[in-house]
Amino acid sequence: MALPFSSLFSLLLLLLIFFFTDICNALPIAQNGTVEYLKLRLLHIKPFTTPSQALSFDSQRLSFFFSALHTPQSLKSPVVSGASTGSGQYFVDLRLGTPPQKLLLVADTGSDLVWVKCSACRNCTRHTPGSAFLARHSTTFSPNHCYDSACQLVPLPKHHRCNHARLHSPCRYEYSYGDGSKTSGFFSKETTTLNTSSGREAKLKGIAFGCAFRISGPSVSGASFNGAHGVMGLGRGPISLSSQLGHRFGNKFSYCLMDHDISPSPTSYLLIGSTQNDVAPGKRRMRFTPLHFNPLSPTFYYIDIESVSVDGIKLPINPSVWALDELGNGGTIVDSGTTLTFLPEPAYRQILTVIKRRVRLPSPAEPTPGFDLCVNVSEIEHPRLPKLSFKLGGDSVFSPPPRNYFVDTDEDVKCLALQAVMTPSGFSVIGNLMQQGFLLEFDKDRTRLGFSRHGCALP
Repeated sequence: MALPFSSLFSLLLLLLIFFFTDICNALPIAQNGTVEYLKLRLLHIKPFTTPSQALSFDSQRLSFFFSALHTPQSLKSPVVSGASTGSGQYFVDLRLGTPPQKLLLVADTGSDLVWVKCSACRNCTRHTPGSAFLARHSTTFSPNHCYDSACQLVPLPKHHRCNHARLHSPCRYEYSYGDGSKTSGFFSKETTTLNTSSGREAKLKGIAFGCAFRISGPSVSGASFNGAHGVMGLGRGPISLSSQLGHRFGNKFSYCLMDHDISPSPTSYLLIGSTQNDVAPGKRRMRFTPLHFNPLSPTFYYIDIESVSVDGIKLPINPSVWALDELGNGGTIVDSGTTLTFLPEPAYRQILTVIKRRVRLPSPAEPTPGFDLCVNVSEIEHPRLPKLSFKLGGDSVFSPPPRNYFVDTDEDVKCLALQAVMTPSGFSVIGNLMQQGFLLEFDKDRTRLGFSRHGCALP
């Protein structure tokens, strides 16, 4: 008899208590006795994708998300990843192995698995340093055995059978994406070296990750991947990096995505843990909205949108448009791996109509494919654009500046960076462009998302 989803999820969490014990015991304490947090620099790699390319990548990513929403899951494959099917806007340097090998990963709140491109070479002179993780050159690399409890946390290749009698029978995994792309290899354990808030290095043992020996398809090797060597999953599932490290660091992480169009480009950071005892700049002004859990999409961070206003005028959008129903349809997620923001078609049409009505700027000579509203801002130093705000659950209001939802698509041309979700069972997505300039804190213990425009100058 099949176990209900809640029972399966509870069982997987119990399995992890033993699997991640090394991590919890390995993290450092500052000399003054306070708990340190981890500080990882977020990189925005140039050249940036064009808005039209971003729309194409985002559409592929969401198509995969929506198709996976109602795919039956079992104990053998409780984790579904959409990583790398987006535009991969922000990246993190990860130092993996002993001695550490530096790799560039996509930072993705929309997936759980941490995986890197691997090579099993012995004489690796043909490999450019940093182009792949050289497993044989690390003294701490350890594949999980196929009958280890951890192996039940990843999807296995088809027709794969575990040979319990063999000493060396590694846990094999295979991730497939919506466009047919695949990454497969060994689900393994390794030591990673990360910087802490005090400037010291922390060596974290037993980090679970996918060592990918086979990678194929445009989603994990094409332009959207932008030279990355893998994905850093930051989702809510038990094998994401934020979950693996969360118990020792207060079970929260935060980031601030700075506007990459500013010159010189400011630095963005991913922080894992409680920052300066939660009294860092911006924390006192932080607003919070509840995080919700969808059993059919356990990876994602869901929030409630209750209403939308344009220039302070609330739009008559039916609240049911935003609802997460009992079948797991609808709702809104916050996703770092999607660039643009996607809203339900009925809401999008109302927002588009009102913004068109309030914009007092001419249309460009040539339309921009994929965007319903574009304006010509030539010879206008500070164009006035309508102000958009979202009333969220928890009586909080998210009011991004116009540059977060009007994107430059050409010289002197700005387009509304909102798109309609046409799939009835789909959900809304707050993409990374809409998040720019905000400190976002994902607090798993308190199941809430904090946001503030005053916290992006964190040291």
